[in-house]
Amino acid sequence: MATRGSRSEKVKRIFQQFDGNHDGGLNREEMAALVVAVNPRVKFSEEQINAILDEVFRTYSEFIDGEKGLTYEGLLRTYDDGAGDVDRDFDALGLELKPEDNAGTSIAAEEASSSSIADERVMEPHKKQRTAAWAASPNHGIVFDDTWKLVDDLEILIKRLKAKQSKDGKLKNDNSDVYSEGWSRELGPSTEITDKRVNWEETGHDYAVFVKELGVLRSRADGSRSREEAFDGHMAIGRVLYDQHLFKEALVSFKRACELQPADVRPHFRSGNCLYVLGRHSESKAEFLLALEAAEAGGSQWAYLLPQIHVNLGISLEGEGMVISACEHYREAAILCPTHFRALKLLGSALFGVGEYKAAVKALEEAIYMKSDYADAHCDLASALHAMGDDDNAIKEFQRAIDLKPGHVDALYNLGGLYMDMGRYQRASEMYTRVLSVWPNHWRAQLNKAVALLGAGETEEAKKALKEALKMTNRVELHDAVAHLKQLQKKKLKGNGGGNGEEAFIIVEPSKFKSVDEKTTLRADLSTALDIRSFQRITRLNRCDVDQIKKEINETDVPMSYSGGVPEKSIRKASLEEILHRLLKFLKPETFIGAVKAINQKVLSVLDDSESGRLDLGMFFAVLAPVCGGSPDKRKRIAYEALLWRPVNEGSNQIRKTDAQRYIKLLRAIYIPSQGASEMLEIHGEMDTSLVSLAEFTAMFDDPDWGFGIMSTLLKLEMGDRNRHGSHVCATCRYPIIGSRFKEIKSHFSLCSQCYSEGKVPPTSKLEEYRFKEYASEAEAVKDKCMWFGIHSKGSSSPAAS
Repeated sequence: MATRGSRSEKVKRIFQQFDGNHDGGLNREEMAALVVAVNPRVKFSEEQINAILDEVFRTYSEFIDGEKGLTYEGLLRTYDDGAGDVDRDFDALGLELKPEDNAGTSIAAEEASSSSIADERVMEPHKKQRTAAWAASPNHGIVFDDTWKLVDDLEILIKRLKAKQSKDGKLKNDNSDVYSEGWSRELGPSTEITDKRVNWEETGHDYAVFVKELGVLRSRADGSRSREEAFDGHMAIGRVLYDQHLFKEALVSFKRACELQPADVRPHFRSGNCLYVLGRHSESKAEFLLALEAAEAGGSQWAYLLPQIHVNLGISLEGEGMVISACEHYREAAILCPTHFRALKLLGSALFGVGEYKAAVKALEEAIYMKSDYADAHCDLASALHAMGDDDNAIKEFQRAIDLKPGHVDALYNLGGLYMDMGRYQRASEMYTRVLSVWPNHWRAQLNKAVALLGAGETEEAKKALKEALKMTNRVELHDAVAHLKQLQKKKLKGNGGGNGEEAFIIVEPSKFKSVDEKTTLRADLSTALDIRSFQRITRLNRCDVDQIKKEINETDVPMSYSGGVPEKSIRKASLEEILHRLLKFLKPETFIGAVKAINQKVLSVLDDSESGRLDLGMFFAVLAPVCGGSPDKRKRIAYEALLWRPVNEGSNQIRKTDAQRYIKLLRAIYIPSQGASEMLEIHGEMDTSLVSLAEFTAMFDDPDWGFGIMSTLLKLEMGDRNRHGSHVCATCRYPIIGSRFKEIKSHFSLCSQCYSEGKVPPTSKLEEYRFKEYASEAEAVKDKCMWFGIHSKGSSSPAAS
C-alpha cells in the first residue's frame, strides 16, 4: 500500500491534473471532470454528478476557497476519509510518480503507515477498469485488494447461475445490467425496483449449488487477516448480490457486516434497503433506525448519508402505513439537504395521503422548482390541486407529467378520473385507453372506461369494455362504478330530466317529511348519523373495542406539557399515529393510511385548530370513544375516564363541569359540524368550577339538544345497516334497500336511508307532505302487515269476510 508520503504526492498530481486554471482550487466543473475520469466505465447522469458534488462541497466546506473550489488539502482529506482509493484513481488516470516526488520520505514514515496488503503489489490491468459506481464512490469503495478477488469469484458464480437458469427458462426479466445502485441511488417505493427486478428461481438444484459456493466465499471473507478486511469483503459481496437482485443473499452478507462493525452506518443502511425490497417493512424500519442512530453518533463522518437514511426510513414507514411519521423524516432530510428535491416530493405525496392538501401543494411546488422535469411530482401536485377544487391547474399539471413521461400510468388514470368528475366522458375514455395501452391488464382502467363510454352515450362500446373488465378480474366491483356514474349523471341532471324525458327525482324540503311514530328516525338525525357511520367504515373504529382505549390510557406514559399555560398530556401527531396503529392493528397498511387521513381531516383538524402539531391525548381518546365498538354505556364511561385522566382532573374521581362542556362541544363540532361550529365560539371564558359525576356526565352526553343524542341513531345504524329487505328497491336510486327501509304510507313507495336523509322522492309522487314509517328489517314489515290485515278483517262485514 502507498505510504502517506507517496499518497500525498499522488493526490497532488491528481489535483494538478484537474486544476485547469491553476488557481489552487477545483471548482465544480473541474471536480466533475475528476469524478468522470477516475470512473471511466460509469455513465453518470447530470443528476448523479450534481448530487456527488453537492455532498463533497457540503461535507468539506471548510476546505472550499471561495469560487476557486476544493483546495489540495481538501482533496487529500477526502481520500483520508476513505472517499476514494488514491492508488486506484492514480492508476486509472495513467499517472506516474517522478523519482523526486518521493524524495524526503523517510523509511520510518513508510513503516509507520504500512498495511497488511503488500505495498508493492501491482494492480492487474483489468482491475484498473473495475470501477463499478458503488466501488468507486466515496465512503463506499473497496479498500483491500483481496476483496477484489472475492468480487471476481462471486461474479463468476453469478454468471454461471445466470447461464444455467437462462438456459432452463427460469430467469425472468433479466435486465440487471441496466440496474445498479450508484452514488446517489435512492430507494424507490415501488416501480423503480419492480419494473427492472430480476426474479431468480430459488428452489432448484442450481440455486442450491450457488448458495453453497457463496458460503465458501463468505468463509474466505471471515478468514481475512483483520476484522476490517472481513468487513470489507462482506460489504462488497453484499453490494454485488444486491446489484444482481439477489436480495436475500445480499441481506445475509450485510447482516454479517453489521456483526463485524455494529457502529458502522453502511451495513445497517444496506440491510434496510434489502429488507424493504423483500417487503419486510417493519424490519427495514428497525435497520434504518439503527443506521440513523449510528450516523448521528458518528458526527460529520456520515453527514453525507444522513438525508438518505431519513428518506429511506420514511419510505419504510409508509410501507407500514405510518404516513404522518414518514412526513417527519422527509422534512428532516429536506432540512439537512435543502436541494434534496426527492425528499420534498415524497413529503408532498405523504401530506396529500393524510389529507393536508395545502401543505402538499407547497412541498410539491418546491420539488418542481428544483427539478422542473420531475414527472411524478407534477402528477401528485395535480392530484392535490384537484382535491382542493382547482381543476384547471390540475389538468395542466397532469398534462405536464404526461408530456414528460407519455406512459405515466398514474397521471393518465387520475386525469381520466378528473375528466369523469367534470362530465367530460369522451376525454376520460381516451385517458383510460392510453392507460390500457401501457398496462393492458389494468382492470380498474378498463372498468372506468366502460363507465365513461356509458356516460358518453356509447352503449355498445361500453358493453364491450365491461366484458373485458370482467375477464380481467374476479373482483367484480361494478356497484361502485355504477354508483359513480350515477353521481355524475346527477350533477349533469341536477334533479331534472331522465334519459327518457322523465325527472330522475325531486328533492323535498325537510318540513314536508313527517314520521308516523317515534320509532321513525328524523331525516336530519339520519343524515348526521349516516355521516358518522361513513367515518366509522373508513376508519374501522367500530371494529376497535373501546376497552383498547382504556388499555392505552393505563399503559401510555405521556410527559406533561405546559405550552399553553395549562398542564396537558400532549403529543405530536406522529406519536399519536403510533397509538392509532396499535388500536387499528388489524388493518392492512393501505387501509390504515385511509383511516389516518379520515381521522386527521375530521378529528385532528378540530383538536389542533392552532396547527401546533400537538394534541391533548386525553381529549383525543374521549372524542374517539363514542365511535368505537362496545356497548353505549361502556363508550360513555371510557370517554369520562379519558377526561379524568387529563392533568386538570388527575387525582380526582370527578371531572370539572367546564371540561365536560368543552368535550361535548368538541364532540358536536367534529361529528355534527353544521351545529357544532357555532357552539365552539361559546367555549371561551367559562369559569364554572363545579364537578360532574359519571351519572351527571352521562345525562349531559345524552341530551338530545345540547349533547350527543345522535348516538342512539348511530347505534341503530350499526346494528341494522346490513339488513336486506327482500326484493324491495329504493324508488329514486333503484338500488336494493339495505339497512332501514322508509315507507311512505300514502303513496306506498320505499326509500333507502341515503335518499330519505337527502329528501329525495320519485317525481310521480308529489304530495303536500310525506309521512314515513321506518322498518329495520323485513320481518318488522311483515309483522306490521299482518297486524293491519288482522284489524281490518275483524271490522269487515263483506260476504267474503263472513
